[in-house]
Amino acid sequence: MNIQRFDPGARMSQAVVYNGFVFLAGQVGEGASVAEQTKDILASIDALLARAGSDKTRLLSATIWLTDMSTFGEMNAAWEAWLPAGQGPARATVESKLAAEKYKVEIGIIAAAG
Repeated sequence: MNIQRFDPGARMSQAVVYNGFVFLAGQVGEGASVAEQTKDILASIDALLARAGSDKTRLLSATIWLTDMSTFGEMNAAWEAWLPAGQGPARATVESKLAAEKYKVEIGIIAAAG
C-alpha cells in the first residue's frame, strides 16, 4: 500500500494518508485566546483534510490538549460551531503543557480518507 505524506519535515509530516485513513499531526494556532487559536487550528485542519482528500464530516477521532482545563468551554464553543451536526468523532480532551508557552490548545485528528 502506498503511503502519502504531506509537508514532510525532519521530524514529522503534517498529514499522512495510508490504508483509507488520514492522520494529522497535532495542529496549533495563532491568537491570544483559546477561541482564536481553536478557530485557527480548525481552519488548518480543514485545509489539510482537503489536501488529503477528506473533510470534517469524515472525522473518526480527535485528541485535544489544553494548557488549562478552565478554557474547555471556550474551546468547545469554537469546536461546536465548526463541526457539522451529528458528525462528532470519538474524542478525548486533556490538560497538558504544550511545545511553546504561547500555545493554549493543540488538536490531533484521524479521519477516513476519500
